[in-house]
Amino acid sequence: MPFVSERLIARLQTIATLLDRFAEATGRIIAWLTLGMVLVTFTVVVLRYLFQTGSIALQESVTYMHSSVFMLGAAYTLKHDAHVRVDIVYQKVTPRTRAWIDLLGTLLLLFPVCLFILFSSLEYVTASWSIQEGSREAGGLDGVFLLKTAIPVMAVLLLLQGCSIILHKLLLLGGHPVLAARASSLDREL
Repeated sequence: MPFVSERLIARLQTIATLLDRFAEATGRIIAWLTLGMVLVTFTVVVLRYLFQTGSIALQESVTYMHSSVFMLGAAYTLKHDAHVRVDIVYQKVTPRTRAWIDLLGTLLLLFPVCLFILFSSLEYVTASWSIQEGSREAGGLDGVFLLKTAIPVMAVLLLLQGCSIILHKLLLLGGHPVLAARASSLDREL
């Protein structure tokens, strides 16, 4: 980016770093739900087989936690490039070509899918909130509307992380690989 001031570049880098830190923080917080799933599942099994009793609410809470981990942890996974990637070419090309692939993939695939999910889920989630939708099971959790809210939240989190990816790739393609690499290493240290 030869015509872009260093001040603007520094601001873009700051924005990308803040977005990365946000994804990192949400991912690390949400990761604790995996421990919660293990503990609650263990409790359900103990209640069932040792005390011959059960709890629909506890069983549903495992589903809530599982859904939250996958939906709200997606941006964290994207940030760490840990999503499933089927590629034949990506690992064999130059870093600059990878940056183009990531940039175009984010703009042409990630953003349209996230926007579709966001806008198509809003009516669904709004209807659930309007009736404060709860479990269909007696003794179940009354927070189905909260669980459904994770759908548009996931889309927004992925869009924010997509913005970070775009900024990092533009910095790299603009000839500022040191800034892009430094931000990535800072994020790994978090």
